[in-house]
Amino acid sequence: MSRARTGGPRLLDLFCCAGGAARGYQLAGFHVTGVDVAEQPNYCGDAFVRADAIEYAEAHAADFDFVHASPPCQDACSLTKGTNRGRTYPRLIAPTRKVLAAAGVPFVIENVAGAELRRDVRLCGEMFDLAVIRHRYFEVHGFTVTAPAHRPHRGRVAGMRHGEWFTGPYFAVYGDGGGKGTVAQWQAAMGIDWTDIRREIAEAIPPAYTHLIGRQFLTAHAEQAASAA
Repeated sequence: MSRARTGGPRLLDLFCCAGGAARGYQLAGFHVTGVDVAEQPNYCGDAFVRADAIEYAEAHAADFDFVHASPPCQDACSLTKGTNRGRTYPRLIAPTRKVLAAAGVPFVIENVAGAELRRDVRLCGEMFDLAVIRHRYFEVHGFTVTAPAHRPHRGRVAGMRHGEWFTGPYFAVYGDGGGKGTVAQWQAAMGIDWTDIRREIAEAIPPAYTHLIGRQFLTAHAEQAASAA
């Protein structure tokens, strides 16, 4: 497992899974501590704590310079709404927001379309020349983020649709069927090299997204410090 260790500003990565968000923040210059209720042996951050993310944030978020949270999205994800019908999933965005707002620390909440969060920023893999579309929304508190232009998609997502095979410049990084690509193709498409577990890659966001957010936070933080000096 490769790990980009840093000693910079401290970032708390809640609901971290294997660390797609963590790697982008590391590349931006943060020291990243991940928290997840499940053990994450392939987590790429600098430190890992197995704990309930909201409870940990309530006790420790104020000790960090910045917090990123990616609450589970099964309740809102359009890809699983059909298979999830009749199931009940925890709705964790609102309680996460409440705890982080009380901590008084800058934070970002990331999730899928349909999630109950403010859509301050939408990022797409095409903005970063990635072979995934992977739209994700970010609710930003304490600073602002400017996204690159959302360029037109170059074609279809490759794979089977209703018994017909389609080619295209993007991979569908979820599930197991439909010609969705090899693990190596998923890794290259997402910019992930520290895990080869399909589920972990499928749960991640491309590190390019949080690299952008992290750099803009650090710029804003440096400007605030300079104006206060």
